[in-house]
Amino acid sequence: MKLKLYPIATFMLAMLTVNCASTKQKKKNASTATEEKQEKSKSDLKAYDKVITKEAVSDSGLFTVHKVEDDYFYEIPDSLFNREMLMVTRIAKTATGIGFGGGKANTQVLRWEKKNKKVLLRVVSHEIFAADSLPIHEAVSNSNFEPVLFSFDVKTINKDSTATVVQVNDLFSDDVQALGLPGYYRESYKVRNVDKGRGYIESLKSFPLNIESRHVKTYNAGNPPSNESVGSITVEMSNSMVLLPKVPMERRYFDRRVGWFARGQVDYGLDAQESKTVRYLDRWRLEVKPEDEAKFKAGELVEPKKQIVYYIDRATPKKWIPFIKEGIEDWQVAFEAAGFKNAIIAKEAPTKEEDPDWSPEDVRYSTVRYLASPIPNANGPHVSDPRSGEILESDINWYHNVMTLLRNWYFVQTAAKNPEARGVAFKDKIMGRLIRFVSSHEVGHTLGLPHNMGSSVAYPVDSLRSKSFTDNYGTAPSIMDYARFNYVAQPGDGDVSMMPNIGVYDKYSIKWGYRPILDKEGMEEKPILDQWILEHAGDPLYRFGAQQWSVVDPSSQTEDLGDDAVKASNYGIENLKRIIPNLISWTSEDGKDYDDLETLYGQVLTQFNRYMGHVSNNIGGVYQYNKTYDQEGAVFIPVPKERQEESMQFLQDQLFTTPEWMIDNNILNKIENNGNVERIRGLQVRTLENVLDFGRLGRMIENETLNGKEAYTLTEMMNDLRSGIFSELRSGKKIDTYRRNLQRAYVERLKYLLTEEQSGRRNATSVNVSQSDIRAIARAELNTLKRSVRSAIGRTGDALSRYHLQDLMERIDLILDPR
Repeated sequence: MKLKLYPIATFMLAMLTVNCASTKQKKKNASTATEEKQEKSKSDLKAYDKVITKEAVSDSGLFTVHKVEDDYFYEIPDSLFNREMLMVTRIAKTATGIGFGGGKANTQVLRWEKKNKKVLLRVVSHEIFAADSLPIHEAVSNSNFEPVLFSFDVKTINKDSTATVVQVNDLFSDDVQALGLPGYYRESYKVRNVDKGRGYIESLKSFPLNIESRHVKTYNAGNPPSNESVGSITVEMSNSMVLLPKVPMERRYFDRRVGWFARGQVDYGLDAQESKTVRYLDRWRLEVKPEDEAKFKAGELVEPKKQIVYYIDRATPKKWIPFIKEGIEDWQVAFEAAGFKNAIIAKEAPTKEEDPDWSPEDVRYSTVRYLASPIPNANGPHVSDPRSGEILESDINWYHNVMTLLRNWYFVQTAAKNPEARGVAFKDKIMGRLIRFVSSHEVGHTLGLPHNMGSSVAYPVDSLRSKSFTDNYGTAPSIMDYARFNYVAQPGDGDVSMMPNIGVYDKYSIKWGYRPILDKEGMEEKPILDQWILEHAGDPLYRFGAQQWSVVDPSSQTEDLGDDAVKASNYGIENLKRIIPNLISWTSEDGKDYDDLETLYGQVLTQFNRYMGHVSNNIGGVYQYNKTYDQEGAVFIPVPKERQEESMQFLQDQLFTTPEWMIDNNILNKIENNGNVERIRGLQVRTLENVLDFGRLGRMIENETLNGKEAYTLTEMMNDLRSGIFSELRSGKKIDTYRRNLQRAYVERLKYLLTEEQSGRRNATSVNVSQSDIRAIARAELNTLKRSVRSAIGRTGDALSRYHLQDLMERIDLILDPR
């Protein structure tokens, strides 16, 4: 039987051989056809030198950028197709009324993709994620399809077929919103479209890791912020396209108990029964060299693989460079807590002769950029990889007029005891020290640290009057607080420190965010990171308090000092009272007008207003101490009743009783022909409205509901407020101009509580006003006040006071019965 099968087997083998040969031939034919098609496709394109002519001006880098007359081309290496790149869009120069240049407008991850004769620029989202090893990854990909931002025709291929050339004029001249004016401006200014005839490319520059574009756009607008007759807005946009690392840095995960700039991502790959957002830190890639790991584990300081280097802009005045450098390198002591030495260093930018190709726009260089601008500010933004949080580059914008801001702060907060702060121009040594302070603060932002407004409350107020204490600890545990300068210190306190340094909290947070945990990564680090937090749990020196737009937690406020706002503010006001009589002599100069006197008098009033906010925010305030399940105690704790009552009494004594000390006619008759009465009214009404805020009143109602007699109740607060503001009603005393204005403002605010609804997007506490107790209490207050006013009319012997009280009666009647 086997012999009979041989011919069949031989036949089958022959057929298999024929089929294999046929298949190979088909593959060869198909391959040949593809090659022919590609060659044909390539032959349909223009020759490289017909597109990139001899007249081309070329700039090599990430892509080679070519300029041929008015046409711009990108020559994209094949190796960079499908690589992820970060596009950061900023408004570089603005029309009047849009703010100042440098503001970030948009950030997106992009991917260049080649499709036949087209090159597509696609938008990549990292908002949702699942590891590609998990089955759910396919579902995530299907629900996260990458939109096409722009499509380009392939113009030519380079001579060795390793790069593709596209023309990019339309990318910058068309209305591509992602690269232009953001939506909120378009809506506010009623932008209709882009006028391509009034736009142009200013420059395209290529560097090894990034491409920088500047282009001018003119938008037709129905409601431009300035130059209304033109009917349009012209801005210069800056776009930075940065190549992201092939291998993302390992993440370190966020914990709200430690302040950090962080980003979020919904991770569908987690073993959880809900979609869950994970957050991870923005931080530089600081790594231990392999050869130094043993030293690092033994506790020895080591230099990182790659240092953080900041270059000082060539435009920076020479006398300020040493102070800016000191401010940068002040952070070395914090990185030592993280195990690194010389982790952060400052260098002067090379001169054009030393390095003609050096540019602050090159993403490889982080720069402190000195800008000749009247803006009184400095800021420290950074660019980070959205996949990992790795900070890739940072530019600190240093506006020239920040020195005016520093002069004003230092004068008004310290001049009462500090002779070096008196006058309108400081010695270079003093201004240099202030510049160093701001430099340190802004560098902290570029390292990943947000403001820590809960830091300064860690110190007892009277400790800020101690030289030994402030020499050791500065004025706050963190330079990232807005603790500014020591307004608590009094004349005679000696040579106390006037400003914060890199403090206990700064060292702690840098260690927590940057210290490598060798042999662990990602979520494996969490138990160790948690332990670092728990080691200092309950210690106010290590507390983080987030910045608030509407203050609920009075222990986490901007511009305050110490653990007792009433005591600190009383000290501060005593110093302001010392400054006012000396303002003229401290600002005088023969032949000069009174502009500086007006400015610094205004600064005194601004500082006084800050104190009113620090104190009034204790009323209805709630402390927040972030904790996890393994920590005992409440996260949210109402401010004690006694402190709220003390705060109300402070407002009555220092504000609602007219602050006569700030009304100095010798100053007023030199700076204005009128305005004092309105100014005092504005100061008082601003705080009155802050106290009678819907959210604050809602919190007081809730506190009473939950805590009963322990709470400072809303009815108690309203009674105290009314009794103080209308104290003249009981005595029959004359009511002066300032008090009449305040009393009318009080009645108007009660009308507001009765008739208006809560509005605004930044309400820290939402309350349904019409269904709460607020209106019932406001109505009761008006009725009580009406009875008191009626009784007081007959007791006053002053005609204007009587007219005022009669007017109040009419106003109250109209509020209670508008008909």
